[in-house]
Formats: sequence, C-alpha cells, structure tokens
Amino acid sequence: MTERFTGSFTQQEPIPEDGIEAALAVLRHGRLHRYNTAPDELSETALLEQEVAAMTGARYALAVASGGYALGCALRAVGVQPGDTVLTNAFTLAPVPGAIASVGATPVFVGVTEDLVIDLDDLATKLAQARVLMLSHMRGHLCDMDRLMALCDAAGVTVIEDCAHTMGAAWNGVPSGRHGAVGCYSTQTYKHVNSGEGGFLVTDDEEIAARAVILSGSYMLYERHLAAPGPEVFERVKYHTPNVSGRMDNLRAAILRPQLRDLDTQVERWNDRYRAVEDGLRDVPGLTVIDRPAPERYVGSSIQLLLLDWAAEAVQEVLRRCAARGVELKWFGGAEPVAFTSRYDSWRYAESVPLPRTDRVLAGLLDMRLPLTFSVDDCAQIARIIRAEVSAVHQRG
Repeated sequence: MTERFTGSFTQQEPIPEDGIEAALAVLRHGRLHRYNTAPDELSETALLEQEVAAMTGARYALAVASGGYALGCALRAVGVQPGDTVLTNAFTLAPVPGAIASVGATPVFVGVTEDLVIDLDDLATKLAQARVLMLSHMRGHLCDMDRLMALCDAAGVTVIEDCAHTMGAAWNGVPSGRHGAVGCYSTQTYKHVNSGEGGFLVTDDEEIAARAVILSGSYMLYERHLAAPGPEVFERVKYHTPNVSGRMDNLRAAILRPQLRDLDTQVERWNDRYRAVEDGLRDVPGLTVIDRPAPERYVGSSIQLLLLDWAAEAVQEVLRRCAARGVELKWFGGAEPVAFTSRYDSWRYAESVPLPRTDRVLAGLLDMRLPLTFSVDDCAQIARIIRAEVSAVHQRG
C-alpha cells in the first residue's frame, strides 16, 4: 500500500500556556501600546528587548512590527539614502530587496553557491559597488562568516544581517546577527518564535540603536526602553531622524517572551526532525542534500534539496507526485512567483543582470517546511515519500 502523509505543513504549535496567560493579563489591563504604562510599570515590549539583548549578547535591541520593518529600519539607521546601492543575495525572499527599494536604494544582487549561501567570490568582485551589504541567511544557511566579514571590513562595507531564518543559529559560536553592524530577526508565524508578525533588531552601535528607536516611533519616550543607549545619544540624533512608525505592541511581546526562553529546546527539536529527513534522503540518485559545515550551528526549521540539471518538466513531475502523497514541496525554479518562492529576476522594480550559476541552482531548488507539529517519525515518512518519487522520476530519465 502506498504511503500518504496527512499532516499540515502550515500548522504551528500552540502558544505556550504562560504566553497565553501573559497575553490575557495585557488584554485585561488594556495597555497594549508599548508606551502606555502605569506608574513604575515596565512594558512587556521593553522587557522583551532586554531579554533579546541578553540572548544575543548585543548591547542594544529594538522590537518592531515585522522582520521586513527591521530590515528597512536598519538600512535607514546605518545611513542608506535614496539613490544608494545595496548589495544583497540573489537567493532570498522578497522582503529583503523590498526593504532596499522602500528606502529608495537599488539592490545589486550577488550570486548563490550550491551550498545555498552567498557566493563570496562574486561578492568580492562587487564590494566596490556599495557601502552596505544586506546579507540574507536564506532558509537558515550561514556562509563562512569569518571570510565574509574580512572581505567587508577590508572594503569598508557595513553588514546588516537578515536573520529571519537563523534565530538561534551561530557560526563558530557567534550568534547569527552578531557578526555585522546590525542583526534583524522575524517573529512571523513561520519563524522560530511566533507572534503572527513582528521582529527585532540588535546592534552594539549606540547611534544606530538610537536612530532605530526614533525611527520606530518612540517620539520622545525613548527613556522607556531598557535595551537602548543613554539620553545623550538620543540628543545627538533626535532632530535629524524621522519617525517611520513600526513599533511592536505589548500583546505580541507578552506571547514572545516565554517562547524566547524555550528557543534552545525548540532548536534541538527542529534539528531532530531535520536530521530524520536528511538521513532518509542520503544517496538518492539525482538528488543533492546540502552538507552543513562544521562551524555552523543551524536551525532545521526547513530543508532544501537540489535536483541539479534536471529538466523543468521532471522537477514539476516530482512536485506533482509528492503533492499527491501529501508532501508539499516549494520550487524556486518557476518563471512566475508562487507563494514565497519569487526569485531575483521576478522583482521587476530592481534591475538585475543574469547570474547563470545562480540560475542553475535555483532551477533545481526544492524547499520544505518542517513545523514542530511533525514528529520525527512523520519526518522519516516524508523522506521515504520524497525518496520514492524522486527515484521514480529519475529512473524514467
């Protein structure tokens, strides 16, 4: 009898009970706005920022309305102006070039390797074109951050890290988001902590932090932040920094704080599931599993597979056959955007030049979420299904 998977690839775990209780407390007192506090009260959002700073080892942290807002806020805070160019990965999600375009800047796309990380050789040839790199750790893959930072530091290029898929990850023991000048994170439902929408940014630079706080819409209430620089820093920047409101509210902060405390445990659970799929797909003819480098501590909340040099029709046949057995695979090789799988030449607001090596990778790239509502046994079953269907299509030639 042919196996069929019956789980949902979009069903997340429930919010922890202590998060639900904290949310109810906020709803009962009604002070949802982060600056609407009773005398001597510390807001949930300010406490969350303090905890994010402690978790990442950053001096400063800011909670905002979305991961995309964090990216745009970071660009403005480091001084990107309309007409500037900003380097970024060709393999990323639309909010990354979208953030660059939103500040009037122009993305310059850097290629991707078969390891699904930014091509550092291509980056080295393009560093002279911009003074900022928005580095996307796309789908949780970290490049050699030591080499990347050496290249960027030597060229005087400021690095903003998009850590939407790498909260809890690290390179050589340094948390993702802590190599560059700013790290940006997402708390959208499909990320590693879930508030529906939301995000953070972290930095050690006091002026970047102060500008980000004012940009987020603090008015002159910046003294209510617990993970921000002193008032003298705000005095230097407050008259020159616009309000581009994008605050996180106390309700979302309340449900995030307990999730943040459990992040290390959740990372191990994701990686157990990731390894079950990875182990089940080793040595499948025609299929490449991405090897993870030893210095990388990854978070396996999704897995990527390559059908390199397959015809588009054969890749689509794998997708169709897996879907018929309940396994949802996303494909980055399609000419038209589908759900989140748009590619660099889909974003017509940003001029691009062809990147043949990147195009080859994207043409064979499959992506699959691994929600924690799946068991390890579920993931082993999913791997068996993918293995069978890839093998069947590959054997047909």
